[in-house]
Amino acid sequence: MNENKAKEKEHLKFVIVGHVDHGKSTLIGRLFYDTKSLPQGKMEEIEQASKELGGRIEFSFIMDHLQEEREQGITIDTAQTFFKTPRREYVIIDAPGHKEFIKNMITGASQAEAAILIVDAEEGVQEQTKRHAYILGMLGLEQVIVAMNKMDLVDFKEGRFNEVKKELEDFLSSLGISPSYVIPISAMGGDNVASNSDKMPWFSGPSILEALDTFKLTAQPTHKPMRFPVQDFYDVDGKKIFAGRVEAGIAKQGMNVVLLPSGQKTKIKSIEEFLAEPKQAEAGKSIGITLEEDAGIDRGEIVCEANPLPRTVSEFEASVFWISKEGFKEGDSIILKIATEEVPCKISKINRLIDSSTLEVISENASSLNPNEVAEVVIQTEKPVVIENFNKTPALGRFVLVKELEVSAGGIIA
Repeated sequence: MNENKAKEKEHLKFVIVGHVDHGKSTLIGRLFYDTKSLPQGKMEEIEQASKELGGRIEFSFIMDHLQEEREQGITIDTAQTFFKTPRREYVIIDAPGHKEFIKNMITGASQAEAAILIVDAEEGVQEQTKRHAYILGMLGLEQVIVAMNKMDLVDFKEGRFNEVKKELEDFLSSLGISPSYVIPISAMGGDNVASNSDKMPWFSGPSILEALDTFKLTAQPTHKPMRFPVQDFYDVDGKKIFAGRVEAGIAKQGMNVVLLPSGQKTKIKSIEEFLAEPKQAEAGKSIGITLEEDAGIDRGEIVCEANPLPRTVSEFEASVFWISKEGFKEGDSIILKIATEEVPCKISKINRLIDSSTLEVISENASSLNPNEVAEVVIQTEKPVVIENFNKTPALGRFVLVKELEVSAGGIIA
């Protein structure tokens, strides 16, 4: 029983990012194919479709087929796709486009433990390559593979590999990212994807799958002070049950807690789980709790273990990445979404504007923000919100800004 549970937990989440057309879909398709992780009958369909179009298997077809199934609501989860090696299972977090990637990563809907940054060996480093790298650095991802794709287009030449590698490593270094591996591949041909290729004898490093297998799983932050953002509440048989996810620490029956931002002190009366009677719940677990005193508690309240408490503020500094096509200018009305709280706010000051692809400071004390610009800002909220350093409690240190019902920016409090 315990062994089965351990196996269930042994999966690593990662995201594949990079400039459009640098081969992300082909690499994902190849990973599914080489690990025999496709749904039954799917490979035969793709082989037949490829045969009709000229013979060579187009691995990007695999992603097209999976996308069709997603749209029909069958077979594949809408946010994640899976494959496995003898060591463990892998979850590829779906981030189909630049904007969706930023939104997914910063909102925490799907947090990656590792990343593959894909670069076309022929085209080299592009603006979007740099922007995605910037976000990986912003989020503190340390387990990063650079996949230098389409080596077949440069005749598998070591010289071209080293040239692009140096340019990218110099940029990544300025972001504080030191890639674990830089691997030359041809996703279409399978070179250095599941196993080493004899077409690049000059490369002695691991394949993509071998490199992924060396990465460590991120441990749940059970050693930290308990944080439980209230998502909703329900009346069940006369009990008021608060639902949410334990973001840090361990929620325990009988634990003394402080509710923020209200400041109310109380105790956890019970931990509620369907068909179970647990006494505690660790970080990462979605549960219900009841409290001894629960007057006036609503969505957005954070149930906290003290020593120390997170900050309750109406003004804070943060880094934001503006992704909306519509820029921001002083006076614009926006909504801050952090953890389970939503509150009107304003950007009261833009201290510095940074170009995310060159890292140059565009201006200081600016009055507007344009698409793909990063800014260090001061945010003022209409009512107090609960925040914590992103590196300490990610759920309380990342947020999105919503303008006219559209997610316009992602942000980090560090």
